[in-house]
Amino acid sequence: RAMLPCEVIRVKDFPEVQRFSDQIALTLDIYAVDFVVQAGWMCFWELPNRWQRKTINIHPSLLPKFGGKGYYGHHVHEAVLAAGETETGATVHWVNNEYDAGKIIAQRTCDVRPDDTVETLGARVQAVERELLPDVINKLRLREIKFK
Repeated sequence: RAMLPCEVIRVKDFPEVQRFSDQIALTLDIYAVDFVVQAGWMCFWELPNRWQRKTINIHPSLLPKFGGKGYYGHHVHEAVLAAGETETGATVHWVNNEYDAGKIIAQRTCDVRPDDTVETLGARVQAVERELLPDVINKLRLREIKFK
């Protein structure tokens, strides 16, 4: 309906991270993309300098806690529960070339309940993510958050 172009770049089609990363950057350049949102992104790409401060990611914890290689999806919620945390949430951050290490843009919290399971906690964090990410994107669009 929106007539937006779509490309599928599968990491498994590239034997090296650099070739995968180059293909992503080339595709973004071809379509003159202004801004990249990584949501549900679970593989590493080497971000060229020109895409830093133009690429954001949402992560299902309050970074810097429970971030880095291996901390994605249910693994994050398992770690939060195992650590006995009473609060968690979601973080939107600028992407750089380290897992979950870019400058934090915004965070939103939710409680960890004594009877939580990975599934119940994950659902609550996803609800927070669904509120936080559009809010940050809108603030970027309105230039309330600066790209540079």
